Amino acid sequence: MSELRKDPIVDRWVIIAAERGQRPSDFKPAPQPTSPVGCPLCEGNEDKTPPEVFAIRDGTPPNTPGWRVRVVPNKFPALAIEGEVMRSGIGLFDHMNGVGAHEVIIEAPDHNADIADVPLEQIVDILTAFEQRTCDLRRDKRFRHIMIFRNYGAAAGASLTHPHSQLIALPIVPKIVRDKLQSARNHYRQKERCIFCDLIEQELALPDRLIYQNDQFIILSPYAARFPFSVTIYPLQHSYDFTLMSDEQCLLLADALHFILTKYKTVLGDPAYNMMVQTSPNILPRPGHADYWSSIKYDYHWHIEIMPRLTKVAGFEWGTGFYINPVSPEDAAEYLRNDNG
Repeated sequence: MSELRKDPIVDRWVIIAAERGQRPSDFKPAPQPTSPVGCPLCEGNEDKTPPEVFAIRDGTPPNTPGWRVRVVPNKFPALAIEGEVMRSGIGLFDHMNGVGAHEVIIEAPDHNADIADVPLEQIVDILTAFEQRTCDLRRDKRFRHIMIFRNYGAAAGASLTHPHSQLIALPIVPKIVRDKLQSARNHYRQKERCIFCDLIEQELALPDRLIYQNDQFIILSPYAARFPFSVTIYPLQHSYDFTLMSDEQCLLLADALHFILTKYKTVLGDPAYNMMVQTSPNILPRPGHADYWSSIKYDYHWHIEIMPRLTKVAGFEWGTGFYINPVSPEDAAEYLRNDNG
């Protein structure tokens, strides 16, 4: 029988329609094109992108070959780096200028060097770029939240096949992030504990949804997963901010990412997916809100969400906010743990 499950953090219901009994082999993604012809992100085509704002290089000059990871402004940005936010109201409507930052993290010189296929040291370089750009952009008081995300495959919104992630700095904190922050704050005020730490402890005690664990990170199949085979990666030690990782943690996060993305290739046939780094918003004090994030260091717990694009969001989902997941999170965890495709 189907069941309804409620996400304890974002107060969202999901329908788990496990009687449909879909297995990994039932999801057949279209093959991804791999040709580097005309790719502006490949090594040697540095003149086809805006000048880099960050790079990890082997002693070569900026905007030339010889880089391992390279970050450039998006050529077609969603938000503009120049200008002031200028908040205003037009009757019932709120308005502000489209100010922000939109950057592309080019993850490797090789067109086909995906995260699942490269050494851990290369993944560490990618994570280092994430951290450095986040720290740099947080110094700008206009930016309230920075979202790092990876769209892999056309079905997930990727327009280029060269391995890359993106970063968008926003002048507001998005609602879904605020909802998580508020839920975490409420739980902490009631119990003086982090809700994410409580969730991790509970899932370790009853590990039906545990997929992978190393000394620093855990990969879980969420109890109320909206999409089949989606996962969340949590640091085992409480931390509100992705940028505070030690070198050891960075290496072990690279290990966790390599594990799950390799599983996606071997078990699910290399599906399109979206990956989001859910870290703390910018905690620089706001005018008139000096204590706005006063407890975030204690109540929030950063994490990474990865969602394969194996099903379609249609009218029911858009109209109700409910999602239908045809694979139980427990079955998904077993498949991904055991390579039981």
